Amino acid sequence: MNVQFHAKDITLSDHTKSHLQTALDSFSKYSLDITTANIHLRKISDGVGIEFDLHIAHTSPIVISQEDKNLDAAIDLAIDRANKALRRLHDKMTGHKATSLRDVEVEEA
Repeated sequence: MNVQFHAKDITLSDHTKSHLQTALDSFSKYSLDITTANIHLRKISDGVGIEFDLHIAHTSPIVISQEDKNLDAAIDLAIDRANKALRRLHDKMTGHKATSLRDVEVEEA
């Protein structure tokens, strides 16, 4: 997974980077092929904003935007929302209605 951090008007501490990296590592439990993760942090008028841009192979990207007055609170809320979106995508791909290629029978004419 290619990970990029972008910070505008905010200095990222090692603690914040490690917190984001452990969150990205935890996304692997959904067994989705996440190719690129872009994390944008920016200062807004009354706090901070964070945006996760997760590119997953063979699907459209997942974009999570979160704003809060506290940086750690914004990060935690964005991580929770990303976990929920990835869990829903994983459930959709491996749902009980999905048929695998092994289960498809060839019909002869």
